[in-house]
Amino acid sequence: MNDINSRGRLKRIEESLKAYIDNCCAPERLKESMGYSLLAGGKRLRPMLCLEAASMLGGSEEAAMPIACALEMIHTYSLIHDDLPCMDDDDMRRGRPSNHKVFGEGNAVLAGDGLLSLAFETMLNEGDKHIAKAPRYYEAAAEVARGAGVSGMVAGQSLDLEKTGSDGDIALLEAIQTRKTGAMIEAALCSGAIIAGAEKAELDAIRSFAKSYGKLFQITDDILDVAGTKENMGKTLGKDAEENKLTAVTLLGLDGAREYAARVLNEAKRALEIFGSKAEKLLELSESTLHRTK
Repeated sequence: MNDINSRGRLKRIEESLKAYIDNCCAPERLKESMGYSLLAGGKRLRPMLCLEAASMLGGSEEAAMPIACALEMIHTYSLIHDDLPCMDDDDMRRGRPSNHKVFGEGNAVLAGDGLLSLAFETMLNEGDKHIAKAPRYYEAAAEVARGAGVSGMVAGQSLDLEKTGSDGDIALLEAIQTRKTGAMIEAALCSGAIIAGAEKAELDAIRSFAKSYGKLFQITDDILDVAGTKENMGKTLGKDAEENKLTAVTLLGLDGAREYAARVLNEAKRALEIFGSKAEKLLELSESTLHRTK
């Protein structure tokens, strides 16, 4: 594997996600709706981060894969719900019609609910299968729950909805960013580290990197909503400005947002210094994120 998102690793993630959908006991229409969104491709950033953190600390990809897949299930559920008319009201996702445009709003809500439930079933079942390592799986599942829940992603989405159309400052922007996007990125990296048996100093460093990288990813997302292309992003662009949302660009301007991203990148790099050359792939990922086009 030459990079964090090598074709081999991506293929193994895709195969594992498909197996979880194929083997779940959902009614066929629900399974079809869940699979429509979960198996639609995408960057698979969160599972990639989970697997890379585990690998960097000497853990096995196989042991971390159930957590990685659970993270992608939760991320996908959040996208399905985000696209609903009562939330962001977006008709496109990953270059094709959003789940609710194909299956209807009710089925889209249930597909999201189903993926969230399946994620935790997946993580907790793994603990039951490997009793000796069960504490690690349960600790990783708790990490993911915090990242996804009322102090993490759900809190960020709530703040985002509440503050849309309102004035804000950098403190409010970062409060939204670190929860809505950053919390699940932190959960991905820290859960992978936990599965690998990270020591406290290692986990603290991973967490520090994750907080900075989560901000970096969201800032660049804000930039691409203005400067990106619909073809590259696979979703409707310009909605942040149209809905008067608080973003790095609406607060700082395009050039200011780019400067902000560069400062956050340096924070992320410093957090990885204790790992030396073992962090090479995460460093490369951070650099490429600053300049990403999709």
